[in-house]
Amino acid sequence: MSILFLLIPLGLLLLGFAIWAFFWAVGAGQFDDLDTPAWSVVMDDDSAPKKRAGEHTDSQSKTESPE
Repeated sequence: MSILFLLIPLGLLLLGFAIWAFFWAVGAGQFDDLDTPAWSVVMDDDSAPKKRAGEHTDSQSKTESPE
């Protein structure tokens, strides 16, 4: 029975932390756009990714002679 004197304040503390985290997330804009990230998975992106400087593709090897 004496464990309730520990668990009730601990539960209230965790509840307070959860409420604070929720309001922090709302204030930080975490819930502003819930649809766009989900749709970005199913959208078809046909454009080729940009190459980084100094990167070679399979068609551009160093052993090929320039034409």
